[in-house]
This record gives sequence, C-alpha cells and structure tokens, in this order.
Amino acid sequence: MLNRSTDNVVLPTETIIITSDLLVAMTIEHVLHMAKGGGETSYAKNSWLQRRALLETTPLLDKAVREVYMALSHPTMTICDLGCSSSENTLFFVSKVIEAMCSHRRELGASTKVELQFFLSDLPVNDFNHLFLSLKGFKESMAVGHEGDTLPPFYITGLPGSCYRRLFPDKSVHLFHSSYSLHWRSQFLDGLEGNPNEGNIYIAKNTPPYVVKLYQELFQKDFLLFLKLRYEELVFGGQMLLIFLGRKNEDAYSGELNLVYGLLAKSIQFLVEEGLVGKEKLDSFNLPIYGPSVDEVKMVVKQSELFDINKIELFEHNWDPYDYSKSDHVDDPLQSGMNVAKCLRAVMEPLFGRHFGESVLDALFDKYAHNVAEHLEREKTKYSIIVLSLKKG
Repeated sequence: MLNRSTDNVVLPTETIIITSDLLVAMTIEHVLHMAKGGGETSYAKNSWLQRRALLETTPLLDKAVREVYMALSHPTMTICDLGCSSSENTLFFVSKVIEAMCSHRRELGASTKVELQFFLSDLPVNDFNHLFLSLKGFKESMAVGHEGDTLPPFYITGLPGSCYRRLFPDKSVHLFHSSYSLHWRSQFLDGLEGNPNEGNIYIAKNTPPYVVKLYQELFQKDFLLFLKLRYEELVFGGQMLLIFLGRKNEDAYSGELNLVYGLLAKSIQFLVEEGLVGKEKLDSFNLPIYGPSVDEVKMVVKQSELFDINKIELFEHNWDPYDYSKSDHVDDPLQSGMNVAKCLRAVMEPLFGRHFGESVLDALFDKYAHNVAEHLEREKTKYSIIVLSLKKG
C-alpha cells in the first residue's frame, strides 16, 4: 500500500461563482485559461499529454494541408488554431504545417509562391504574452532547422475570442485546427437548483439523469453551433482537424473522464472534511466539460448537414503523459500520480483557484496525486481522445 502523507453563440450564459465570499457574475470567457507563465505549475511546463496528441495526429494534419494546398486558388493559405493556449505545442503545430507545405511543394515541384497566414485563437484571458514572446526564438529555430530549404513566408497573428462565436469573414479560412479544446463547453451548466449533483464536479454514478441530460444537450448545442460558424468561415473545400477528449462507451455514466474528475472531487471532499473548503463550494461546482462518444459526435455532424467526415477515430493515452508503455502495470504509481496531478493542475488551476481559493491548491493537488497513485496501483487507466477530420462540401 502507498504510505505517502497527505496531511501536509451566442453569448455565454452567466453563472455565479463563489470566490472570497463574494458573488461575482462570470462567464466562461472571463475565467477559462491554462496556468500562465513558465513556472513549475504552468501549462507551458506541463502540457506533454497534449503534445502527444499532436504527434499522434500529424499524418492527418499533413494530409489536410496537402489537400488544401492542392485546391488553393489564392496566393495565401489561412490557417487558424482554435484554443491555441500558450505552450510550445501551439508553435509545434505551426511548424508541422510549414514542414508539410515544404514537403508537398518539393514533391509537386511547385514554383508558385504561397504565403501562410496563421491565426492563433483563444479566449481573451489566454496568456498570449508568453506565447508571442517565444516567436523570435521559434522563427530562428525554423530557419536553422530547415537550412537549405526555402521556407514559405509565414505570418502569425493572435486572435482573442471564443470558438463559439464568429471569428472570421465569410469564406476566408482554408484550415481550422483545434486540439484539447472542444470538450470545454461554452458556459457553466444552467438550470440547476438546490445542488442536485452534490459531492461531484462532473458526471458520477449518483449524478441525477437530468443533470447528465443537461451536459449532453449543452454539448449538442455547442458543437452544432461550432460547426455552423466554421462552415460560414471556411472556403469551399476547406478542412478542419479537431482533437478532443471523449469516451469509448456510449453510457455517459461510464466515461473515462468520470474517473479522472471523480478522484478530483474526492480530493476536494478531503479538503471539506479538513475544514479548508466549504461544502457549499464543492456542491455548487460543475465542470464546464463534456467528453462525448464517437457516435454522439457523428450524430451532431450528420444533423448539421454541412460537412463530410474524412475520418473519425478514437485513440488512447495513459494518464501519465510520460508513460509510453502498453503494459497494464504502472511501474511507479507515486511518480505517475504526481505527473498526472501536475498535468491536470496546469489546466484547472485558474478555474479552481477562483472558485475554491488559491490558498488550497497545493493541498488539493497533493491529495489528488495521492488518490491517483492509489488508483494506478490497482488499475492502469487511459484517456480516450477523439480525432475528427472534416471537409466542407
């Protein structure tokens, strides 16, 4: 047994978040961002799980770039990364598009000059400063890494805004990309009275069916809106590559995220018992996230009647982003527990700090690391990730 001590749209609907004993009306756009800067708990230092998804889907990105390039009737290809966040992963995506363009131009012997215009888009509270401060080094590394190659001219612009709103003029974008973003909802759950999901922060075994239905309906509404907005902004034949957390099972009560966030709720419950967090703060908090099944995604795409599905598939990664093994055994549960906690803290810290208080975050994620380690000692568990490639017909 582990013996580590744990003492030590289209406007989003407003919700009420309790912070510092004050009630403040907030929307998702005010509060949702990854941990800023480059410190030990920052997203920039703890986003390897997301990098692995980009690596896994590079062949699909390469194919999409090639097909868009082949159909290009304009000297500028416009590409947008939605939910770009602020880590090196964003510029890794940019580099992969540039490399794909170089490869296809060589292969096709193309001589026509094509310029690339990248838009890096996220909510206004995203750490765009950290992202753009790294641009100079990125451009220098691209030049050194492709010495002897003629890189296409490329331009990078920040675009603050929600992907559940219009972002571009009609028929102006050739390729949309989004990774680890579309499982986030446009708003907090609305229509809940009396804390019906008591003791939970997401879907759990004892979550009332009508709360699950609210999650599902919000996903359907959001994703359908997203598809309609992007359809208007894409050129004819334009493409989208979308990567987001989902679930293998059709049963919403059996999703992989249920366990991830169930252990997090258990950790918050520990803080409640220790008197560090008020019970009402736990009971009133529901994560604005939903992990759909592949069939749920297909259903919304079909309902939209806007896109052809090039490909949709589900792949899995271990919870621990540094565990590449395919075995059912976790070699070091304690270390893996800490790795998982760091990764999740980088995503949740701003949202949780605002609601539960920044002073409890160290204790919360220490306890979470312990709970994850205990779980991994019994059972190795994985994230389910959906990748969806779409083409505007």
